Amino acid sequence: MTSEDPPRYRVHPSPIGDILIVTTADGIVTLHPFDGPLHAKIERVALQLRALPVPDDDTDAATAASATTEAFESAVAQLDEYFDGDREEFDLPLDWRLVRGFTRAALEAVCDIPYGETASYGEVAIAAGIPRAARAVGTACATTPFSVVVPVHRVVRADGSLGEYGGRPEVKRFLVDLEQGPAVAPAPSAARRDAATAD
Repeated sequence: MTSEDPPRYRVHPSPIGDILIVTTADGIVTLHPFDGPLHAKIERVALQLRALPVPDDDTDAATAASATTEAFESAVAQLDEYFDGDREEFDLPLDWRLVRGFTRAALEAVCDIPYGETASYGEVAIAAGIPRAARAVGTACATTPFSVVVPVHRVVRADGSLGEYGGRPEVKRFLVDLEQGPAVAPAPSAARRDAATAD
C-alpha cells in the first residue's frame, strides 16, 4: 500500500460482536466492535480519515500490499488467540493518526495495565503524567479507535465498578471476566472435612 492507496477494511466476527478493522499504509488505524449498519461506521471513519476505506477483498486494487495483508492477518489471528484465552498481549502495528495529545498519552498508559488486572481512571491519569485528568482519561477510553488491543476495558471507576464501555457494560464485563478467568468456587464443606481427616 502506498500513501495514495485508500484505507482498507475487514469485518471480523468475535464473541463481542463484529469488529471493524481498518488499515492504512502505517498500520491499523481503527479496530473496534460495532453495532448498527456497517456503512454508517465506514462513513464515520471516512470522515475522520478524509478517505473512504475500501473492502480488503477488493481485488481491483491489484491485491493489497503485503504489509496491509499482514496487518489484517496478524490482527485476526491475535484477536482469535485472545478470545480463546491463548494471548495476553497484542503485537500489532497501530496507526495513531486519529489520536492526539493527552488522549494518546492516556491510551498508551492503558497499554501498560497488565492482563487480568484493572486500574482506575485516576491511576491512568497519573501514569499519563497529568494526575488530575481522570475525566480526560474517561473521554480517551470512550473515544479510542482501538478496542481490545488497547485494553480500555481494564480501566474502572475509583470504587472498582466497571463503568459503561461505550454504552455496552456487558462487553466490558465479558472482557474483564475473560482475562480474570473463572472464579474457583470453594470446595463443599464435606470435601474440605474429608481432606482434613486424610492429613
